[in-house]
Amino acid sequence: MSDTNQSLAQRRIDAVPRGVAQSTQIYVKKAQNAEIWDIEGRRLIDFGAGIAVVNTGHNHPKVRAAAAAQLEQFSHTCFQVTPYEGYIALAEKLNQLAPGPTPKKTLFLSTGAEAVENAIKIARAATGRQAVIAFSGGFHGRTFMAMALTGKVAPYKIGFGPFPGEIYHVPFPNAYHGIPADDSFKALETLLKADVDPARVAAIIIEPVQGEGGFNIAPPEFLRKLRDFCDRHGILLILDEIQTGFARTGKLFAHEYAGIEADLMTSAKGIAGGLPLSAVTGKAAIMDAAAPGGLGGTYAGSPVSLAAGLAVLEVIEEEKLADRALAIGAQLKQRLAMLAEKSKGAIGDIRGLGAMVAMELVKGGDPDQPDADLAKAIVAEAAKRGLILLSCGTRGNVIRFLPPLTASEALIAEGLDILEACLDHLLG
Repeated sequence: MSDTNQSLAQRRIDAVPRGVAQSTQIYVKKAQNAEIWDIEGRRLIDFGAGIAVVNTGHNHPKVRAAAAAQLEQFSHTCFQVTPYEGYIALAEKLNQLAPGPTPKKTLFLSTGAEAVENAIKIARAATGRQAVIAFSGGFHGRTFMAMALTGKVAPYKIGFGPFPGEIYHVPFPNAYHGIPADDSFKALETLLKADVDPARVAAIIIEPVQGEGGFNIAPPEFLRKLRDFCDRHGILLILDEIQTGFARTGKLFAHEYAGIEADLMTSAKGIAGGLPLSAVTGKAAIMDAAAPGGLGGTYAGSPVSLAAGLAVLEVIEEEKLADRALAIGAQLKQRLAMLAEKSKGAIGDIRGLGAMVAMELVKGGDPDQPDADLAKAIVAEAAKRGLILLSCGTRGNVIRFLPPLTASEALIAEGLDILEACLDHLLG
């Protein structure tokens, strides 16, 4: 007897810990471009892209071919033992593409959290300082340093402390919730007067657009001011581009909008079209601060993932996916604005950068009354009707839209039709 979604869900309960949460009980059999087919043969439109991982679409032919060709040669030798050209080739590409004129170097790892951990290691080695400043609502991963940096307790930190010390948080600018950029910056200045000497701060880490935090966008002028502030105090600026990178926002990297150069940049998710790979790219002198043997990992820089990563960069350029991200974002925001008008105040805010778009759900149009129940209901109803959606936000009331950048205009429209039917059903 063939498995069903229900039977696999039961097997999952018996075999997998409950801490590994799922937003749906849909078990995938096949995925292609922006569509998924479940174990029962049902087709779904994917507006999640594996959390902004398959920007080039599920199973892109060029990415698949590159990975398959590498598998014909070898799958693993460990770069620290018997190195290979693919690691160097992709590092050269990212060094060239990273914003800013300073010569760069790149370290490869396996996950976004691992990239964040190593960025902090490098920053501490380069500065001789320990303290790190992050932002409320930020998400940087589930390992211990990454959890400490993450500015959201539930569900990421509950029961896991104590966390590494010398970590401080300041409010992320959020105009919709009454936190102007100037107030966020003043909070940073106050922190350095009240709690930590700036001469002890190794780095400030920030997402140009918060991912799990609710797709809150750091204003370009705020990032420029932060860059100047770090320069004045000898603090390194780390741009976490894990969810925003690889054309998702309409630029290869989101901090290009601010015209600034990071000291260190973390990337992952969209880097290799679905294969596990992450990177720290930074100014060469800073990247060289760690002693030989201080960086690396057995699986860090998988040859198969690196081959896929090189193909991803080719696809982004050849198919003009940054431009496509802007077109998708415009299509999403235009339709969401129409839905907001008839939502009886349920859609309180629509925001986004490129194809990284969100709607925030509230009661009666009041930003101070989040409607997490409605967000949960929309995700569930959409899944029933054939659309994969993801929620996020520190209050659980934001729906985020992350379709593959290869999705057609017609497919995006079809997905939005399903969303409209969900809202009509739930709001009456």
